[in-house]
Formats: sequence, C-alpha cells, structure tokens
Amino acid sequence: MWLLVGLGNPGSRYAKTRHNIGFLVLEELADRQDLEFREKTDYKICDGSIEGEKIALIEPLTFMNRSGSAVRKVVDRFAIPPENIIVVHDDLDLETGRLKVRRRGSSGGHKGLESIIQCIGSSDFIRVKIGIGRDQRVPVEKFVLSRFAKEELPAVKEAISRAADSIPFIISEGIEKAMNRFNKK
Repeated sequence: MWLLVGLGNPGSRYAKTRHNIGFLVLEELADRQDLEFREKTDYKICDGSIEGEKIALIEPLTFMNRSGSAVRKVVDRFAIPPENIIVVHDDLDLETGRLKVRRRGSSGGHKGLESIIQCIGSSDFIRVKIGIGRDQRVPVEKFVLSRFAKEELPAVKEAISRAADSIPFIISEGIEKAMNRFNKK
C-alpha cells in the first residue's frame, strides 16, 4: 500500500495559497481517479488504487507545522513503511512551477516535513516538490501564505498537472525513472 500525503493548511483562508500546493495536487489526482475525500478528526482521506496498487491519499487538517501527527495515525493504521510514502509539498528554493522528485532527504527547513520526520521517525520517504518561488522582500511566513500572482498561474497549473502525473509513474516505474523523467526543466 502507498500513502500519498499533500501538505497544506485547512480552511478557505489558505485554499489557494502557495503553501497549499500539496493539497491542490492531491485534489487533482483524486479527481482523475474519481475518488472523494472523507473527513476524519485530523485529516481528510480517500482510498483506491493506482497501477494495481492500493493507495490512500491524505490531507492533514492539523496545519502545516503539525502535519506529522496526522501522517503518523495513517501510517500506524495501515502499517505503511516510509519508502511507500510520497509527500507532495511546496519548495521556496525552486522557481515557481518547477517540479523535483526526490527519494529522501532532510526537511530543508520545511516545517511540514520536519513534523513528518519527527513523528514517523524516518526521512526515507519520497518527496514531490513544487517550486513556489521566493520574494526576498517578503518574510517567508507571509510569502508562503500568499496567493500566486496572475502571471504565475499557467506555470502553477502545469506543475500541479505534472505532479499528479508523477505519482502513478513513481508507483509503476520506480523512483529512479521518475526522477529522470520529471526533474528536467
């Protein structure tokens, strides 16, 4: 079984912000698979299959900095090993719309990833990172909670689509082939 985690913050206030791009990708994937999210206490979840593999998609409702507690509950419930977890999240250090698939790594200062690493006790999960850019004039905490500029939207929509494409590819073809295919500019 695979666990697909989209990172973001709950509520309409944050719905289309840069920090919520992980939610947007999972919602795109759920739409493609004709899956509907159900709300639990700490997360929204839907389940189904991709490429013959059972999957669970979750959006933590614990806010970004505490995402790990929701992920831990689902990991424990389904006994999912870290290497079968794919976390989709925003990345300030990538240009807006750029996609990068990674096998594992540190949190890179991302509070949602830090929380997951701490709660599951491993950093050996797959990441699908989507660039949200950076504006040096705006504090990071404010920038990640801002909406994309109108001129960024075509690149963002393309990145969401490519990220949703990458997940079934990772599951069916493996992480190495996915990195070779999706990490190109």
